[in-house]
Amino acid sequence: MKLVIASDNKNKIREIKQILHGFFDEMLSMREAGIDMDIVEDGSTFSENALKKAEGIFRIANADAVLADDSGLVVDALNGAPGVYSARFAGEGHNDEANNKKLLKLMENVPQNLRTCRFETAVALLRKGKPPLIATGTCEGRLLFEPKGNNGFGYDPIFYTETYKMSFAQCTAEQKNAVSHRGNALKALRKMLEDGQ
Repeated sequence: MKLVIASDNKNKIREIKQILHGFFDEMLSMREAGIDMDIVEDGSTFSENALKKAEGIFRIANADAVLADDSGLVVDALNGAPGVYSARFAGEGHNDEANNKKLLKLMENVPQNLRTCRFETAVALLRKGKPPLIATGTCEGRLLFEPKGNNGFGYDPIFYTETYKMSFAQCTAEQKNAVSHRGNALKALRKMLEDGQ
């Protein structure tokens, strides 16, 4: 069975292949499958966006299955923002640094005990002749007052994890993947597949 992963991110693809090993004969990135398209992620939840992305690619992919995901940072003091707007929080065309600066500015007067947040991921798997599977995962943490570390991407420099007592950007890729929201969602999906869903 051939799976197309709705991404060209090498780290994400490696993590997916490791966790879902044994369920698919072949797992390809979008580029490897000859697919070059952007799906407008305008859903109100991570699950809606992941499913929309999977459906768009499934229509054109020459594959038995498509896996897509959507992730973001959810900050309790901001009523869940940036949420589904995490990648474009500072506006279209802005980068990770601009998103981090905007978030830190909004949170500058929020005390440490109220800076709770989490990364959330939803993964959607579409397969021929079967209902879609959607799994979610989270990783709890809190926002730092300033960026720390040079690893990772996105909000990693300002996301503090109690597990390692440092920011995600100070963690190795292996440390981060061991507790990551995407990893947790993929493990939940693997369990669904093991249970015959």
